[in-house]
Amino acid sequence: MLVAGVDIGGTNITVGAVEENHEVAARAKTDTPTSGPDDLIDTVIGLIEDLNVDIAGVGVGIPGAVQGNVVVQVPNLEGWNESIDVAGQISERLDLPVALGNDANVGLLGEWVAGSAAGCDNVLGVWMGTGIGGGLILDGAPFNGALGAAGEIGHVIIRAGGAMCTCGRRGCVEAYAGRRSMAATAHSMMERAGRKSRLFEIQEEQGKTRPTSKVWVKALEEEDQLAVKLFSEAVEAVGIGVASVVNVLDLQRIVVGGGLAEKLGQSLADRIGTAAMPWILAPSPDLEFVAAALGDDSGIVGAAAIGRARLVGN
Repeated sequence: MLVAGVDIGGTNITVGAVEENHEVAARAKTDTPTSGPDDLIDTVIGLIEDLNVDIAGVGVGIPGAVQGNVVVQVPNLEGWNESIDVAGQISERLDLPVALGNDANVGLLGEWVAGSAAGCDNVLGVWMGTGIGGGLILDGAPFNGALGAAGEIGHVIIRAGGAMCTCGRRGCVEAYAGRRSMAATAHSMMERAGRKSRLFEIQEEQGKTRPTSKVWVKALEEEDQLAVKLFSEAVEAVGIGVASVVNVLDLQRIVVGGGLAEKLGQSLADRIGTAAMPWILAPSPDLEFVAAALGDDSGIVGAAAIGRARLVGN
């Protein structure tokens, strides 16, 4: 029985038809629309139909706060200014049961059922992309919190009164480590402070509309000084945020995923671990920092898992 897993990111939407053993049988991918929820829902439905396979249900991960099957806040998607019943709209149009979750939560779920978090009872997932997402496995089960918004490590405050975040508050991890915030800082430093960088030239060379993970990695490979500086600050910010969560929850493993982890792999997880250790009160010798194993498939495997659970629940 195939279930469609939908991974909505700030840059791309990826859809896969997933088997019961978590293998992905078919995939489709496109850019994330910037014209609001209606076009995004149309795009998701089109991608599911493009799979051209029979599916029994759908699971969707979206980068925002989810309560029930309703998206209540989406800082990193354009035009999302009110609560939207995403699952209900997709379900009505496809005539299938649909489950909805936060993208980082379902990404970690994918890694827990079939990747780097498998066999571990207490895990934090950190997803580095357009923004910074997080998910939790606690005591051997996914933990979503009272309202479904647990794991938002991107909005842990690491510097009171610090840089402005896309959520409207200051000093969040995401204000320093999300690709959107990093790009805005780079642009400002080039325009106002006269700093030099090839970041946006690389973006144009690669035909991108914004500095994607691939663009950042190329700039780092070229040892672009501004890119190196901002990326180092991003790693430090994530490390401090992760340390705070470890101090509260006494975790066993940190799984690092998202676009940057797909490109940089274990070296990124190692750097975050190094940045976190000085801030951890009593670091366990068994604490591991590992890169996500499933790459692009983390989100669709996890989304399909919540879609399959919805079928069982019905």
